[in-house]
Amino acid sequence: MAQPATGPAPEGPCSTPPETTTAPASAPTADRPAAKRPAQPRTAAERTAADRPAAERIAVCHPVDEKLPFSRLVPAALQHIAAMYAGVVTPPLIIGQAVGLDAAGMTRLIAASLLIAGLATILQTIGVTSIAGNRLPFVNAASSAGIAPMLAIAETSAPGHQLPAIYGAVMVAGVFCLAVGPFFGRLLRFFPPLVTGVVITLIGVTLMPVPVSWAQGGDKHAADFGAMKYLTLAAFTLVVILLFQRFGKGFVKQIALLLGLFIGTLAAIPFGMADFATLREAPVAALPSPFAFGAPEFQPAAILSLCIVMLVLMTESSAGMLALGEICERRTDGKTITRGLRTDGIATLIGPVFGGFPTSAFAQNVGVVSLTRVRSRYVVAVAGGALLVLGIFPVLGAVVSLVPMPVLGGAGIVLFGSIAVSGIRTLSEAGLDDSSNIILVAVALGAGIIPLAAPTFYAHFPAWAQTVLGSGISAGALVAVLLNLFFHHLGTRSRHPVPALKSS
Repeated sequence: MAQPATGPAPEGPCSTPPETTTAPASAPTADRPAAKRPAQPRTAAERTAADRPAAERIAVCHPVDEKLPFSRLVPAALQHIAAMYAGVVTPPLIIGQAVGLDAAGMTRLIAASLLIAGLATILQTIGVTSIAGNRLPFVNAASSAGIAPMLAIAETSAPGHQLPAIYGAVMVAGVFCLAVGPFFGRLLRFFPPLVTGVVITLIGVTLMPVPVSWAQGGDKHAADFGAMKYLTLAAFTLVVILLFQRFGKGFVKQIALLLGLFIGTLAAIPFGMADFATLREAPVAALPSPFAFGAPEFQPAAILSLCIVMLVLMTESSAGMLALGEICERRTDGKTITRGLRTDGIATLIGPVFGGFPTSAFAQNVGVVSLTRVRSRYVVAVAGGALLVLGIFPVLGAVVSLVPMPVLGGAGIVLFGSIAVSGIRTLSEAGLDDSSNIILVAVALGAGIIPLAAPTFYAHFPAWAQTVLGSGISAGALVAVLLNLFFHHLGTRSRHPVPALKSS
C-alpha cells in the first residue's frame, strides 16, 4: 500500500510522492499461513489518501510552493512584469536625465536596472539555503524612494563624478543593510497585526498618487497632462478589469489584470497613444559591463543620506514581507525577514557594479498577489527570469514598455487599492474594540497620511528627518511601533494583549 502523502517540507517545492511498497518479513507457506496483523487506526487524512487511486495521490502543497502548469505560469508572470516595469525603469530614467546621459547611456542604465531586478527577484523567491531569500512571491527592484537623495548627490557633485558618487554611496548602503538587517528580524514582536495592519494600509494609500499620475498621462510637465483622452483610456482599462472580475471564471478571472492591460493597449493604438519609437530605437542586445560609468567614489555626506534612505527601504521591505505573509497565509517570522533583507543588501551592494540603484520591495506586486490570489513563488521567479532577459535584450523590454501610462494607471488603481484592503482586513483582527488600539491606529494613519495631504509639511525639518518622515509608510510605521510600545509594552504586563501574527 502506498504511504499517505504528508505534504512537503516547509518552504520546499511541491512534488508528487512516489509509490512505495513494503515487503513482508517472510512469505507465507502452506504450513505457515500469513499472520493477520491487527488493523492500525488511521486518521481521516490517511484514509482519504489511501482510498484514492494511486494516480490521484498528490502531496499536500502550500500555495506559495505550488508549481503551476506552463499555461498558467506564463500569463501570471506577465502580470507581475506589466505591473512593475514602469517602476523599475523610473529611477534610471530620472537619474540618467539628471546627469545628462545620452541615448546609449540611458539604455545601459535601464538594462542594468532590469538585470539587477531579475537577479534579486530570483534570489528572493528561490533562496540560497538559510543565507538569503525569503521564499515568498516577492519582487525586488530599484526603489523610487532613493531618487530624491540621489538627485541631491548629483547636484552637489562635479560633472563626470555624479554617478560614481551615487554608486559609492549605494554600495556602502548595501553593506549597511547587510549589517543591520538581522536586527530587524528580532523585532517582530513589536509588529503585531495592530501595527502591520496600519503599515499595509498605508502602503496602498500612499502609493495611490502613482497610478493617478499615470492615468493623467504620466508626465506632469506635459501640456496635455490630465487630458480627457488619458482619463478615458484609464477608465476603460479599469472597466475591462472589473468586467473580467465580475463575469470571468477560473483562470480568466485570475488574469483579469493582464487582460485589461492587453485590451487597454490595443484600444490606445488607433488613437496614437502607444509609442513605438522606443521599440525601433532599442538595441537588440546590451550586456552591462562593470563600472561602465566610472569607479565608485565615497563621499561622507552622500553615504550618510543613502544609509538613511536604506533604513526607510528596509522598513518598507519588512512591511512588504509581513503583508505577503498575511496574504499568502504563511507566517513571516524573524528568520524570513532577515533572509529577505539580506537579499536587499546583496542586490544593493552588487547593483552599482553594473549600474543599479538601492533595491527594495515592490508594493505593486504585493497588490498583484492579493488581487489574483496566485501565491506561487515560482510565478514571481519566472517573472524575475524574464526581467533578467529584458535587461540583456533591451529590444524585448521595449515591447513591454508599449503599454501606455494611462493603461497602467487604470490597472494601478485596482492594484494599490487591493493592498489597502489587505491592511484593513488585518486591522479587523487586531482588537479594535479596545479604545487604546483605536487611538493607536488613528494617530498612526494620520501620521502616515500627512506627507500625502501636505507634501511640504516637513520642509523646515532637518534633512534626515525629511527623509524618514517624508515617507508616509515609514512615518506611519514609526508612530505605530512607538505607540504599540507605549500602550502594550512599557510599564504594563499586557493587560490588553495584542494578538500575534497568524501562522499558516
